[in-house]
Amino acid sequence: MIPSHPPKLLTIAGSDSGGAAGLQADLRAWAVLGAYGMSVITAVTAQNSVAVNSIQFLPPDFVAAQLTAVLSDYGADATKTGFLGRAATIQAVAETLRSFPVAHLVIDPVLVNHTGKAMFDTAVTAAYITSLFPLADLITPNPAEAALLLNMEIRCLADGETAVRRLHDLGPQHVLLKRLPANGRLVDLFYDGHAVVRLPTPKIATANTHGSGDVFSAAVCAFLAQGEKIETAVRHAQSFTAAAIRHSAAWTLGRGHGPVWPTRP
Repeated sequence: MIPSHPPKLLTIAGSDSGGAAGLQADLRAWAVLGAYGMSVITAVTAQNSVAVNSIQFLPPDFVAAQLTAVLSDYGADATKTGFLGRAATIQAVAETLRSFPVAHLVIDPVLVNHTGKAMFDTAVTAAYITSLFPLADLITPNPAEAALLLNMEIRCLADGETAVRRLHDLGPQHVLLKRLPANGRLVDLFYDGHAVVRLPTPKIATANTHGSGDVFSAAVCAFLAQGEKIETAVRHAQSFTAAAIRHSAAWTLGRGHGPVWPTRP
């Protein structure tokens, strides 16, 4: 049966003036995957391929007002969070999501910059753990974010397997730890509370990976909304993101860290 409308997907994220990451990356990926994208803006950034020069955070009550407006009318077949950046914003988002439950919630806990250094104080990390993780179908930290959340070093796959189990204990239904280096390749670790699954992912020689994490979590949302089981959705999102990186690997759009380019599978 042909659906009467495309899947309705919602991103709760920041705006990237350079267009590579944030809600722009999410909406671009969803358009490619045939979904109807909606957005709740948490912050507006002045950034390009070289640096983030300034950030203007929106008031938490206005973030909640946007979220209420969307979910009270459109609803959402799947929702993801990206850049939230303030403990009060995280709490406002969580409170609103409890009032308007969504079918699938993917949390991309944006906590570190591209060098792996923490961007926020410990209150932000604590707010993710206490407020959002218990609502999540899936969380998608990278190793630096997982290390910050757990206060542990993650240097190898064995550390990663310990980390995904500990992250699962924080409340999400599933955990995907992204892009662990292992013998010259990259491996994602997926954990459903029972078994850890190692999912190799291509290591592509390019600096143009800005927005790849956003595209990955957005793609998971799209595949979940299409009815895929969560591990299958993760695998499809891996392939979709790898293709997006390959398609822009040779581009030179700016002087720094370039974007990825999602295209139809």
